[in-house]
Amino acid sequence: MTRFVLTKILHAIITFVLSGIVIFFGVRLLPGDPALAMAGEEATPERLDAIRADLGLDQPLLVQFLKFLGSIVTGDLGDSTRTGLPVTSMIATTLPVTLWLALYAIVVAVVVGIALGMLAERYRGKWPEIGSNFIALLGLSVPNFWLGLLAILALAVSLGWFPASGYVDVLSDPIRGIYYLTLPAVILGTSLAAVITRQTRASMIETMGTDYVRMARAKGLSRPRVLFRYGLRNSLIVLVTIVGLQLGGLISGAVVTERIFALPGIGKLTLDAVFSRDYPVIQAVVLVITASYILINLAVDILYSVINPQIRVSEDAS
Repeated sequence: MTRFVLTKILHAIITFVLSGIVIFFGVRLLPGDPALAMAGEEATPERLDAIRADLGLDQPLLVQFLKFLGSIVTGDLGDSTRTGLPVTSMIATTLPVTLWLALYAIVVAVVVGIALGMLAERYRGKWPEIGSNFIALLGLSVPNFWLGLLAILALAVSLGWFPASGYVDVLSDPIRGIYYLTLPAVILGTSLAAVITRQTRASMIETMGTDYVRMARAKGLSRPRVLFRYGLRNSLIVLVTIVGLQLGGLISGAVVTERIFALPGIGKLTLDAVFSRDYPVIQAVVLVITASYILINLAVDILYSVINPQIRVSEDAS
């Protein structure tokens, strides 16, 4: 187990370093001049040169890259060229908003997806399965931004059940915080719930047709007990994979949802940074999202080996 975990951690570190290289040079390929974005169109050449010197953009690319690596190691990601604030504090302020939103969306998606998937398997060929498949198809087909606008018009503006925008810190006021995040989390988790519904249904149908399940039923185990003990358990590995991969996707994909519901998360920070060519913030945000992907995948790999030890043994042998 130790060797397996250490190998996965080493792979994660290598992936992070390679990602950092791609991020640095990718940001430098963006069109536009950050000095011009800061100073405005009327800025003099001397003023632009002074800003570039202040940002270190007048130095060779290799020197800039080495400074970038040094900032990752020390944790000092520099200051925003737009606001002048430390990038680390800006991310520390906005990242919790996005994490709460993504985690809430995951919970909604898992609960709804598993419930609909099990319902579809239990009532195969009947209207609950048809309804479940229809909901899953809608969740995969309808874009989040359109669904979000409809939800605001119907549930916030017309009925007044939820706020159309705004954010309350979950830790300082949990009830109001969850209330404000409910509508955005449901919208963000819709497509994931659809994927989980389909996967749970398919896995359940496959498992319920196996010989050992028939044997369990023949011994007198009730259908609900067989569903939870064998069907749901065998679906866990695939579900863990989907949820793990989608959690990283939700963090990066929350940009649109945060924009629609005016949430002060990392998505809004990213858009503002891109529009103002704020290199330090863009680099840091992409780096944080990349690190989130890598850490989540590392956790999923380790969780795999706990759920199914055969995976660990197989990789150790190879």
